[in-house]
Amino acid sequence: MSTSEGKMSDLGSSAPWPAGAAARPKVGARTIFFGLLLLVAVTLPFISKNFFIFQTTVVMVYAIAILGLNLLIGVNGQFSLGHGAFYALGAYTAAILMETFGLHYAWTLPIAAALCFVAGFLFGLPALRLEGVYLALATFALAVTTPQLLKLSPFEGFTGGVQGIVITKPGAPFGLPLNSDQWLYFLTLAIGLLLYWLVHNIVHSRTGRAFMAIRDNPIAASSMGVNTSLYKATAFGVSAMITGVAGSLGAIVIQFVAPDSFTFALSVQLLVGLVIGGVGWLPGALIGAVFVVFIPNVAEEISKGLAGACYGVLLILVIYLAPQGADGVIRAAVDRFKRLL
Repeated sequence: MSTSEGKMSDLGSSAPWPAGAAARPKVGARTIFFGLLLLVAVTLPFISKNFFIFQTTVVMVYAIAILGLNLLIGVNGQFSLGHGAFYALGAYTAAILMETFGLHYAWTLPIAAALCFVAGFLFGLPALRLEGVYLALATFALAVTTPQLLKLSPFEGFTGGVQGIVITKPGAPFGLPLNSDQWLYFLTLAIGLLLYWLVHNIVHSRTGRAFMAIRDNPIAASSMGVNTSLYKATAFGVSAMITGVAGSLGAIVIQFVAPDSFTFALSVQLLVGLVIGGVGWLPGALIGAVFVVFIPNVAEEISKGLAGACYGVLLILVIYLAPQGADGVIRAAVDRFKRLL
């Protein structure tokens, strides 16, 4: 087996346990763990207050966005500082379709997904000539430009300009005994699980192996017959699609969109969540989202006047103590547990 194939196998597992016959008993334990986690997730809305349910829903929205970014950076090896723009595109698509055209919110999700896929694919085509810091600068420009475009007077009739758009919060359908917060929680949970299943299958498919081959050695991948241009543009498109779905869900959950909500800081937050969760480790998206949503509140509790500085110090400590993110911590814990047995 080549070095590239070995790396593919490591990443494709998306878990701290090795693959193979010797690891089969561990798969059952992992399934039980995720089953218990799902049971807790389903029970949580019935034992929590509405504000905590809202916060948890926001965490899942960010986890979906980080999952999309992870597919691009962790799996395909392309760097992006502009995924906040695709998040904004998905959010404004949902807001405009709901409030201007009166479309049901359920239809805005596939439309936002399709639109963001096209936008990401088209952006990925000229970006094929760029790598490393040059691609980072191009995506940085995308993130900086998007809020300004949303404020332009020609688009103000649709985007609401600097005032943004207020969205009516949908209730539970079919007479379900759920309030709005509980329903949006379960909707986001279902879509998040569906998209995780989609990305997991992509990573383990021929397409995913092509993505990782391009990440590890694009010249070798091309010499083996991989169409690097097509796969890199496709990775950008699928990544943007997932992030756009997160944006549309975020707009519906928060009930408001405005240009200043989608500044470059949003793209940085997604990148921070990716690094904290572990680059290339799919379940880490949820851990990264928890950090992005709750740690700023912890920093504010430490010092309201120096909340930004406290957040920076906490981030530096986490990166210093766990340079590989949650993925590295869990792998180390599992290895230590194995040695104790």
